[in-house]
Amino acid sequence: MSIINSNKTTYKFIKYHISIGILFIYMVLLSSCQQSVPMVNPNLDIQGHRGCRGLMPENTIPAFIKALDIGVTTIEMDVVITGDGEVLVSHEPFFNHEISTHPNGKSVTSSEEQSLNIYHLTVEEVQAYDVGTKPHSKFAQQSKFKVHKPLLKEVVDSVEHYTALHNLPMVHYNIEIKYTNETAGKYHPEAREFATMLNDVIIQKGITARCTVQSFAPICLDEMATVNPELKLVLLIENREDLEANLAMIHTKIYAYSPYYKLVDKGLVDKCHAKGIKIIPWTINNEEDIKYYIGLNIDGIISDYPDKVLEIYQNMRNDGQ
Repeated sequence: MSIINSNKTTYKFIKYHISIGILFIYMVLLSSCQQSVPMVNPNLDIQGHRGCRGLMPENTIPAFIKALDIGVTTIEMDVVITGDGEVLVSHEPFFNHEISTHPNGKSVTSSEEQSLNIYHLTVEEVQAYDVGTKPHSKFAQQSKFKVHKPLLKEVVDSVEHYTALHNLPMVHYNIEIKYTNETAGKYHPEAREFATMLNDVIIQKGITARCTVQSFAPICLDEMATVNPELKLVLLIENREDLEANLAMIHTKIYAYSPYYKLVDKGLVDKCHAKGIKIIPWTINNEEDIKYYIGLNIDGIISDYPDKVLEIYQNMRNDGQ
């Protein structure tokens, strides 16, 4: 073989292996990029916490309507029972001093709030209090106006009417039972009676298929399963026990596991999914946290700022395409 032909062969050999090398590096980089893209649930349940507490007075009809306009898939709320046996939307079974004003215009104080027991007041008495005017130290963006605590049936009627009127998707309801064994009989009825009263409204309004009931109290979920086996149940968690220990506290199958967000990591998400249980952390408001936890492939997210969640979620989905 001539020297010229030999050099051509060597050149072709080197060129071929350089091309293979470049292709290999490209594939490694592509794989690395693909692995760095977080997993994003295509059906993420965006829940407006107490409506949208960061923007509107919590657990009020205007807050739920605002959440609908934002585009949440679920409105989250809390319920208590009035002295005349109505299911009322309220985070506490009393008038929290951070948000409440007496009918005479005087601010409710921290020293008296627990004496203003909703379980001992009629609906008329409860709705004379204002829970929307007082500035909230934790939510500077919150709109301020006079508004009262609504009945659950009033919320459902308002939400269903608004969605129909504005041709919006039918929203889901996530309703939390506020209950402890220590306060049973003092601030609320026993678990079975509470579950029955709540279920009566759910059935009356025809929202069973679009409703989850959540609680920190396993006894309430067990009772809900008894009075309405069709309801989806959610176990709220704020302790550091492992998944198995917390599931052992309840005797019925749950639809979702809902821990405080700082208790959630990828391992817990995977364990819940392996058991066929959805995982929906609460309450995530920081933008970096929202992005991080969505990236863990959670099934839902509860936030005081569902507008932030929706924007970040849409951007993450677009980036992943």
